[in-house]
Amino acid sequence: MQMIRTNFLQPIQFGSGDEMDSRQIFSILGGMFFIYAGVMHFTDTSWFEPIVPPMFGSATFWVLASGVVEIIVGLGLIIPKTREISGFSSAILLVILYPANLYMWIGDIELGDGASLSPIGHVIRLLFQIGGIMLSLWIAGWSRDKSIFDLTQQFIQIRK
Repeated sequence: MQMIRTNFLQPIQFGSGDEMDSRQIFSILGGMFFIYAGVMHFTDTSWFEPIVPPMFGSATFWVLASGVVEIIVGLGLIIPKTREISGFSSAILLVILYPANLYMWIGDIELGDGASLSPIGHVIRLLFQIGGIMLSLWIAGWSRDKSIFDLTQQFIQIRK
C-alpha cells in the first residue's frame, strides 16, 4: 500500500500558473472576517457600544472608527502587495481592541442585544484572540530574526 504524503504549505493548483498556498488562503479568509466585522460596526453600532470602556469617551465614535480600521486591514490582507504589513497591522489591531473584550469580561457587560459570555466563554474568546494574533503574525511572515526596520523598509518599497 502506497502512503500519500502531502505538505500543508504546498501550493494549491487552480489552473495554469495559478498557485495559492495556505498563507494566502488564511490571509483572504482573515481579510473577509475583518471586512465583515468592520461592516457590522456600521450596520449594528448599538450592539458594540456597550463594551467600549467609558474612559474612552464616545462609544459610537470608537465603534465606527474601529470599523473603518477593520475594513482597511481586511482589504490589506486580501491584496497580495499589502499582505505582510496588513498581517502586522491585524496583529496590532487585535491587541489594541482587546481592552473592550477585557472590559466586557471584568464588568460582566452585556452586548447590545443583551447577550453575554460565561466565564468559560471569555477564556475561549481570549484564546481565539491570541490565536488571531499568532495567525496574523504568521500571515505577515514574522520571524524572530525580523526587526521593525525590515517592516519599515518593505513599507517604503510598497509606496514607491
